[in-house]
Amino acid sequence: MTHNIFVTRPIFDEVLERLRREAHVEINAEDRVLSSNELVPRLREADGVMTLLTDSVDRALLEAAPRLKVVSNVAVGFNNIDFDQATRLGVVVTNTPGVLTETTADFTWALLMAAARRVVEADNFTRAGKFKVWELRMFLGHDIFGKTMG
Repeated sequence: MTHNIFVTRPIFDEVLERLRREAHVEINAEDRVLSSNELVPRLREADGVMTLLTDSVDRALLEAAPRLKVVSNVAVGFNNIDFDQATRLGVVVTNTPGVLTETTADFTWALLMAAARRVVEADNFTRAGKFKVWELRMFLGHDIFGKTMG
């Protein structure tokens, strides 16, 4: 028996190829969040669904998918899924914990540095056509070198 998997949004090609080696895969090729009314018919025959944090998997949706065995949420959390109802129905819920820990730290440093050096403000200024010539006091910001932060 071939399992049916529905993927709610476009994913990496390598992941899609791997899934297709194991099951019949249908994917929402549009890069938009599907409403519950759009998801219900797609999940009626699905054994599994790969969701993103933007997808709401509520009680009604779970009850409308009698074959569903797993909700694989590509997100650190799973607050977009009615976990209690999934458990009652015997549907396994998975997520991807820890995948963004280092990335979040990287972005934190990027934002701290951008704020200290006024990068966004200077970019907006330049894109608005206001930059004419370098000035000594223009967008000085603050040095991060040698500072204690946090």
